[in-house]
Amino acid sequence: MGFEQLAELRDRLRAEKVQGKPENTKPPKRKPSPQVKLREQDPAVEAIWLLQKHFPLAFPVSPAPKVPLKEGILKDAEQHLELLGITSEQLKQGIATWCRGSRYWASMTENAPRLDLTGQAVGIVTVAQALYAKHQAMRQRGQARRNQTKPKALLQEKAVDTPVEQIVD
Repeated sequence: MGFEQLAELRDRLRAEKVQGKPENTKPPKRKPSPQVKLREQDPAVEAIWLLQKHFPLAFPVSPAPKVPLKEGILKDAEQHLELLGITSEQLKQGIATWCRGSRYWASMTENAPRLDLTGQAVGIVTVAQALYAKHQAMRQRGQARRNQTKPKALLQEKAVDTPVEQIVD
């Protein structure tokens, strides 16, 4: 196809588009992003989002590193349930999820300050707590590796099984 033919095709498509436009004057509706749905569906994620909004020093937004939280932070946070607008169970799930991540375990180093909701240091991470955090981080990494290798093994198993099934059928 030459340039002249392409130009003619372009002009024809534009003319068809202009003729079809008056019928559909409304812009297409956008679907909500999957992230918004996640916040609406998962109470722990919603709780974390609210904690980050109201207590940014204790619950920093990624990529900022997480900080070790004061022991008993749940009791302190429960005093703010009305402000947060969530249930006690949602708060408990949110804080548990927050404290289970690899970023949190990485923040638990020996003598690191533990912060309350306002960001004030109220204690330090002990040697035993730092070792426990290191152990948890290693355990999480090992579990992640095992989870990554399992699907590959299953795929290989299925690939081996599939030709036999096809021959039998």
